[in-house]
Amino acid sequence: MKPKPWLTYASITIIFWGTWGALIEITEKSGFPATLGYTIWALTMIFPATYALWNIKWKLDTNRKAILYGSLIGFLGAAGQLILFQALRTGPAYLVFPFISLSPLVTILLSFWLLKERAAFKAWIGIILASVAILFLSYQPPENSQIFGYLWIILSLLVFLAWGIQACFIKIANNHMKAESIFFYMMVTGIILIPLALLMTDFSENIYWGFKGPYLAAGIHLLSSTGALCLVYAFRYGKAIIVSPAINAGAPVITIVLSLIIYGVFPHWILLTGMILAITAIILMAESEEMSE
Repeated sequence: MKPKPWLTYASITIIFWGTWGALIEITEKSGFPATLGYTIWALTMIFPATYALWNIKWKLDTNRKAILYGSLIGFLGAAGQLILFQALRTGPAYLVFPFISLSPLVTILLSFWLLKERAAFKAWIGIILASVAILFLSYQPPENSQIFGYLWIILSLLVFLAWGIQACFIKIANNHMKAESIFFYMMVTGIILIPLALLMTDFSENIYWGFKGPYLAAGIHLLSSTGALCLVYAFRYGKAIIVSPAINAGAPVITIVLSLIIYGVFPHWILLTGMILAITAIILMAESEEMSE
């Protein structure tokens, strides 16, 4: 049986985002800050956006609703990323990442409520397992990092809500406009926020400008931006209640496996448990959706 389009696009996103997650630390450890990495990422969005528009013969949706939906989706995603940078400056990663990783729960609830999406029993088992897997896969070893007040909690909550709401609105927007137009506006809003990323960059520190800096970052972030385009397509053809947890659970599995192969980093037992749960969840959700009409 030929896989349904949503599964094909979701699988590509999982592979691309998982590979991105494993490789991006190369540039950051070389001394190229994540805020400048955001700038590179926003610019790489131009390439898949151009291809997407070419694929629909440049017929961009320009009505008010399309611009509103596309811009909202773009700002929620890009602004969430910038807020995350600040959250990690004031709070510990081992608490921040598990918090924001559960953003698919927001998507699931909104999809159930606003979109009236439903899933079979087997799919719901997969959704629950995926949610637990996402939490396990976001595990970070506790560090003796300094915590500055409670601002990081508010910032983490904003990212949690922004990314969860964004995923739901990608599905909603797909019902009113072309997926290619959604991604175009995501690209535009991401570029608009570049000055804010530059303001957040500490240029007084030593920044590495060699090959493992902006040049390698461009290639790696192209994986992320292309995966984002496939994400929009996955939401076009699939249920948000399925697509969101599947992708968020699957991508970290690829990252962990590649990190083991490339860096020889053996995962913690919590991560291993998360991997098993994630794979089981994706199989359950995929089988359930493949059997549905």
